[in-house]
Amino acid sequence: MACKIHEDDIGTKLLLTVTHCDVTPASGVDISTATSLSIFIKKPDSTVLSRSGVLNTTGVDGKMYYTTVAGDLDEAGTYKIQGSITFPSTARYRTSAATFQVECNL
Repeated sequence: MACKIHEDDIGTKLLLTVTHCDVTPASGVDISTATSLSIFIKKPDSTVLSRSGVLNTTGVDGKMYYTTVAGDLDEAGTYKIQGSITFPSTARYRTSAATFQVECNL
């Protein structure tokens, strides 16, 4: 059975990989020196949550994540997610938006 995210799940790790868009195959951007990692989650009702991202490892691989808490996934439907990274030079970049589905419970 495939892993699915369900309404009211707590502790779900939402993992994003920041990649170079002009490199084939795509490779992770080194975000180890970032001064700010943010993850935006848009709920089906269009509410946007702003959460702090955490480096998944050292950041050299471009991976960051957020672990959900109560209230984050409180409705079934299609969610959107996007990362934002700020570097010491004050450069700020956003990832492409992605979608994920939250299933309803019985």
